[in-house]
Amino acid sequence: DIRRENQVMRVFLLFLALFFLGHSVFAGKDLPLPRFVSLRSGEVNLRVGPGSEYPIEWILKYEKMPVEIIREFGVWRKIRDFEGIEGWVHQSMLSGARTVMVLEDLVILRKKPENEASGLAKVPAGVLGKLLECKDEWCRLQAEGYKGWLPRTKIWGVYPAEFRK
Repeated sequence: DIRRENQVMRVFLLFLALFFLGHSVFAGKDLPLPRFVSLRSGEVNLRVGPGSEYPIEWILKYEKMPVEIIREFGVWRKIRDFEGIEGWVHQSMLSGARTVMVLEDLVILRKKPENEASGLAKVPAGVLGKLLECKDEWCRLQAEGYKGWLPRTKIWGVYPAEFRK
């Protein structure tokens, strides 16, 4: 009967709407604050408040750049970049992929997590790399076609006591 089919369809659509609304609003609620993530796009609007009605204060232009989430409000995340610039972005503009940014110019990427280990490349400041792991004072990353180790004091996007495998 048509009436029964309409009722079933309404219940199904209501279920879908609640599922997707609940998924987007509550996504990330079990994750710690602060935490590092990366930009999903090469153009991310940084707003003065948590909503599209707030004015854009900055535009971040580096896809995969690490940023730190410092607050959450619904689907909005307040982030901080490596220069300390803060603003609100929609969660869809962020990725859980962990990246780091090299802070100092021509840092030697090493084969092993030791100052005496042979060098693989000299990495310029501003280079973004995929974070692979951290041990003690060193982090292993993939950048510029190389996989190697840098002192964690030379990169931004990982906490001092964070261990990652």
